[in-house]
Amino acid sequence: MRAITRRGALGLGAGAAAAAGLVGCGSLTDSDGPSAHGGSSGSGKPSGSPSPKASARPIGDGSTSFTGKQPHQPAKPVPLQPGEEPPQFVIFSWDGAGEVGNGLFTRFLDLANAHGASMTFFLSGLYLLPESKKRLYDPPNNPRGASDIGYLTDDHVKLTLAGVRRAWLEGHEIGTHFNGHFCGEGHGSVGKWTPAQWRSEIDQAKKFVKEWRTNTGWSDLPSLPFDYDKELVGGRTPCLLGQDNLLPTARALGWRYDASSPGGRQVWPKKKDGIWDLPLQQIPFPGRSFEVLSMDYNMLANQSVNSTKAPAHNYPGWRQQSAQAYIQGFKRAFESNRAPLFIGNHFEQWNGGIYMDAVEEAFKHIAREKEKGADVRLVSFRQFVDWIDVQKPEVLEKLRTLEVGQQPAGGWKTFLGAGTPSSSPSGSATASGSDAA
Repeated sequence: MRAITRRGALGLGAGAAAAAGLVGCGSLTDSDGPSAHGGSSGSGKPSGSPSPKASARPIGDGSTSFTGKQPHQPAKPVPLQPGEEPPQFVIFSWDGAGEVGNGLFTRFLDLANAHGASMTFFLSGLYLLPESKKRLYDPPNNPRGASDIGYLTDDHVKLTLAGVRRAWLEGHEIGTHFNGHFCGEGHGSVGKWTPAQWRSEIDQAKKFVKEWRTNTGWSDLPSLPFDYDKELVGGRTPCLLGQDNLLPTARALGWRYDASSPGGRQVWPKKKDGIWDLPLQQIPFPGRSFEVLSMDYNMLANQSVNSTKAPAHNYPGWRQQSAQAYIQGFKRAFESNRAPLFIGNHFEQWNGGIYMDAVEEAFKHIAREKEKGADVRLVSFRQFVDWIDVQKPEVLEKLRTLEVGQQPAGGWKTFLGAGTPSSSPSGSATASGSDAA
């Protein structure tokens, strides 16, 4: 992901971005796997993960199948009532979602399961394509078979299939992180792709998911229990690059959101080009004068200058700083404007695994608030847009008048009360008036 290290660093060109300390996650590798993306698969819920129905209908070559309504989904959302306090939504998402044998996919599926939470997994299509078949991938502006992330071993492809299958059966969303993760500054970078080239990349990402059985020759593994053409409604681009040219294609494909904007603020989101724009956000960075982007890679970039194996004596302090960044971002929204909090991570073990420990600590802190009775909802991006799509446009417009950390004037009962839903009460920010749902 493109790491925004300080406020005001947005909108820079590649050269200026480098000078300002902006970095891309595609540049890091370590001994944990071929890229920043890894994971593991494992058992399901304590009582046993639901299996596809006997009447599951294979799709295409049987790599995927239709198994009915996805399990473990929240109740159908309803509009906020006058004076009702909005829920605090928190979305944890994972870029790549590939298994490289470090157990992290299982770890966070188990964590979500223990707290009744859903997440979004942005699957890289190449993680279901064996390296022996890499020439099936024809990346825009790059040689056939090229990739800035490594291909998985066959064993890890199998484990990735198991992890993705379990994730969907336990109620999580399977989005896309596209394929080759080209983040450089040259002609082949995703930041320079045209809408037509994005369409090619998406079509290939879907094809690798929908035809893994043909590409691998494996007939003894169960199919993925979903129709990816219907499941896929959003994604996150490599390094948060190329959104402007992606959106026309995403809209034509019927996508509902995109999570590729860098450096968003903790305010209520808008639509961009007809699609919900759900960015990673700037959150407090304890002990520093600037804010940090809400993902592991940006913590790393600011703590160890991109080194994944910095001296270990730094780890305890960095772990705590990272956990508190997420926690303080949550607290700031929860106690003020209730803007949804978007958090992104990778299955990685950088700097001794401190970022995985930090995100788990933050997750548990947030889950405790939910378990104490607060209306905190740990959901996927898809579940969040289900909710926001049914809200009244004038209510969303009113919510957008609240700035970062700004409490509603007079409390929620007054702020969202009946009567004049579009008027801005004394002390609140001016409504943007744009892109109401």
